[in-house]
Amino acid sequence: MKKYKRFTVVGTVGLLIGGLVVYYWAANPATEISPVSPEAVADASIERGQYLYYAAGCQNCHTQPKGGKLLAGGRRLKTPFGEFVTPNITPDLEFGIGAWRDEDFIRALRYGVSPRGEHYFPVFPYTSYSAMSDRDMLDLKAYLFSLPAVARANQAHAVSPPFGWRFAVAFWKMLFFDPGPFQATSAQNAQWNRGAYLVRALGHCGECHTPRNVLGAMDNSRELSGTKNGPEGGKIPNLTPDRETGLGKWLGGDVVTVLEMGMLPDGDFVGSVMTEVVDNATSHLSDEDRKAIEVYLGSRPHIKSDWRDKK
Repeated sequence: MKKYKRFTVVGTVGLLIGGLVVYYWAANPATEISPVSPEAVADASIERGQYLYYAAGCQNCHTQPKGGKLLAGGRRLKTPFGEFVTPNITPDLEFGIGAWRDEDFIRALRYGVSPRGEHYFPVFPYTSYSAMSDRDMLDLKAYLFSLPAVARANQAHAVSPPFGWRFAVAFWKMLFFDPGPFQATSAQNAQWNRGAYLVRALGHCGECHTPRNVLGAMDNSRELSGTKNGPEGGKIPNLTPDRETGLGKWLGGDVVTVLEMGMLPDGDFVGSVMTEVVDNATSHLSDEDRKAIEVYLGSRPHIKSDWRDKK
């Protein structure tokens, strides 16, 4: 009996120590970023960064839609897990990202980890931005740091436990997050690969257009097939080439027109969140990039979707 009690005590202590180790690891993620070379910093281009800023759609989330200061945050995003409030990403030293080093910026986009070592909630689409190249990240940072600083304090999220526990995001990442830069597909041409990069990394289209599982991770088996539970509870259309529920009838130039001016093949215009995407993002892309997006979307598997159906 004494041996059994001793074994129980040792086992309990072992579990507690193991739990503390796991907790510490989860709360303090190890994400090594090599120091950025002075040459890379010198080569960072504000002009290229501005183009990437539009391609990445930064304004849509980080600026309040009615009268908000550019990129000063404060936009409320309603999700099934609670309400998130976007942060200030202006170069303000106190409330924005003005004190961030290049390595901090890359770590945030590549791994979803803050300069203080905290996990970002995946409502910040680092799950897609992770695929950006280091060069594009540095150019984007150069442009953001060229914009006016806004001294606007960030607001707390309204997310209930356990979804509001940052350390728990580490376990979510273990299950659903595979960080790393985009790898071109050798079997495809440059136009297809450019489209894939724009859709999957910079444009992070799947973040809205891909259904999610009960833990909020994208269901990549139904990538880009649309959902009835998109941002703010809206219906998000199917972007696969399915002719009945997707883009099948639009391929051949209509997709390019939608991305350029928001006009649908029937003469109507996009609405809701997509209006902002066109105004603040895709309308600023080159014709070549918009065409690359259409080529990539047209190559995806045909997935029939019920995104139009009532809940």
